[in-house]
Amino acid sequence: TKITKVLREENKAPSIPEDLENLIEKAIRLNKHLKVHKKDFHNRRALQLTESKIRRLVRYYKRENVLPETWVYDRDKAEMLISK
Repeated sequence: TKITKVLREENKAPSIPEDLENLIEKAIRLNKHLKVHKKDFHNRRALQLTESKIRRLVRYYKRENVLPETWVYDRDKAEMLISK
């Protein structure tokens, strides 16, 4: 988009796209919830679906050269990716 182009020119663009960042934040919230509520199978499924979306989006962004080929989503390191 035009906004992203301007941000890249000014070196202010985020390291990962906003939609991917939002999905990772959702996965972090679900993961924290599941640590407390271990038998919550509905949200366990929601976490599986969210992480599947993350993997598909990462594959797309790698193909479009938005993310480097070495970028990998890891559930345990996800909080470090988002916390800035």
